[in-house]
Amino acid sequence: MPEIGDTAPDFTLPNQFGEPVTLSGLRGKPVSIVFYPFAFSGTCTGELCRLQDNLAVFDDAGVKLLAVSVDSKYALRAFAREESFEFDLLSDFWPHGAVAERYGVFDPVAGQAERATFVLDSQGVVVDVFRAEPGTPRELEAYRAALAKLPA
Repeated sequence: MPEIGDTAPDFTLPNQFGEPVTLSGLRGKPVSIVFYPFAFSGTCTGELCRLQDNLAVFDDAGVKLLAVSVDSKYALRAFAREESFEFDLLSDFWPHGAVAERYGVFDPVAGQAERATFVLDSQGVVVDVFRAEPGTPRELEAYRAALAKLPA
């Protein structure tokens, strides 16, 4: 699992529209990578809706928000449409959970990503990492505290 001070592992994943998103291609802007188990599940839906409702927290900090699950891009497109998400939902579908595994947050027994967030500075260096237990949403205050650690 990447730790604070490490350069985050690079990846390319399709978003909900099938467009490739490459982490290293976002250099120059801070990024928050939000791993979550599954689209349409109760806790995940509530958690991502809270992020959508508070996108200004990320926008004000100049942070690109990326949400990653093992769902297919088709499921993510339906999820984004139903919930009116305005940020990228990335599909770590195949190879199943490979990116989550590289980040140390893949649960091979359940076949899903764990609830973990990595906040990266504009050079792709991890400035904060936080997790939540299964079934427990991450608090918005944890995001605010992590974003406050970004260099000015």
